[in-house]
Amino acid sequence: MGRAPSLQPSRLVPSSSSRPCAIANSCVRSDIFCAGEKVIGAFIIFHSHRRRRALRRSIPERFSDIEAAPLLCAGLIGYRTLRAGGDARQIGIYGFGAAAHIAAQVARFEGRKVYGFTRPGDRVAQDFARAITGGWTGGSDELPPEPLDAALIFAPIGALVPAALRALAPGGIVVCGGIHMSDIPAFPYEILWGERSICSVANLTRRDAEEFLPLAARIPIRTITKPYRLEDANAALADLRQGRLTGAAVLMP
Repeated sequence: MGRAPSLQPSRLVPSSSSRPCAIANSCVRSDIFCAGEKVIGAFIIFHSHRRRRALRRSIPERFSDIEAAPLLCAGLIGYRTLRAGGDARQIGIYGFGAAAHIAAQVARFEGRKVYGFTRPGDRVAQDFARAITGGWTGGSDELPPEPLDAALIFAPIGALVPAALRALAPGGIVVCGGIHMSDIPAFPYEILWGERSICSVANLTRRDAEEFLPLAARIPIRTITKPYRLEDANAALADLRQGRLTGAAVLMP
């Protein structure tokens, strides 16, 4: 994360692959910033600056580089996931990490009620979620005090989908905000019935950034970060997998 005053609009392709992404055409049509086919070493398959200068110009100056870094990935995905949930007033967030702690702040700013769901028995994560949401938090095996209008899932655990469906009010929606997720187990139709629905969020767009970054400064979003040296990236991943990370990890050069 940094600022590069000399950066010019450009088209980027990864050195690891010369073939286009399977969804590149839809990315171009949708003005999507990042999309990914499962190619080892490829962080960006196609990146086009056709109508705007570099995204760096949109980063509010009030945020330091460390504070801003989570906004550009976790924050934007969290924002898009929240928007996919529509105008829901009662929102449940499953998996309280980098994206969730930012999306929850946006939701509260907009006057919504937010419930946090963590691993069952994870009191540290529940205390963190409660500090952000200001309300009820519990394990993912529990039901909230009130039925949800929308459930946002950031944890990559397929079993959370039927759990979230059981917590939904009729007409509610489950939004899966992760890139990867384990298999969703079979579940009875009755928990989907009642015009409940399930959708996924795959990418983020330039419009998401244009809407979210000024909003983040206006709220203002408070990102909880833990910096790691670049050479300690594996340690950051290990902390994330083991649930030892609160907020967002930021790699520093």
